[in-house]
Amino acid sequence: MTSPDPLPKAARTLLSVAGAVVAVEALAYVVLAVLDLTDVSSERLGLGVGAGILLGVYGAGQLYAAWRVTRGEGWARSPLIVTHLIQLLLAWNLRDGDTRWLAILMAVCAVIVLACLLAPPVNRALGRDMGAVRD
Repeated sequence: MTSPDPLPKAARTLLSVAGAVVAVEALAYVVLAVLDLTDVSSERLGLGVGAGILLGVYGAGQLYAAWRVTRGEGWARSPLIVTHLIQLLLAWNLRDGDTRWLAILMAVCAVIVLACLLAPPVNRALGRDMGAVRD
């Protein structure tokens, strides 16, 4: 079994930037999960535990996908693209009122990640396994 070709420098740099941004976001989700689980009251037991578990699993999944995409595994790019497109929609929804700063932060992070993951060097590097489907 041979090891895959190393990623070109441009693709490796872009994937590292995307991975770093996603890692920070994922760690924030895990921290929010822990904070939510430590603040569960009897009035909102189901919601508190459910939201905490959901945030924790989501953060762990994002962290895992970010780690795998920085290793050049193309499958990990898809969930990151989907979740950051959803993040853009959430940012748009939060744009008014006291949450404007959060909307800007979410949108900037999503745009950075999407730009890195959809950049031509990354497309070329992660698309190298698709030679069989080209006609």
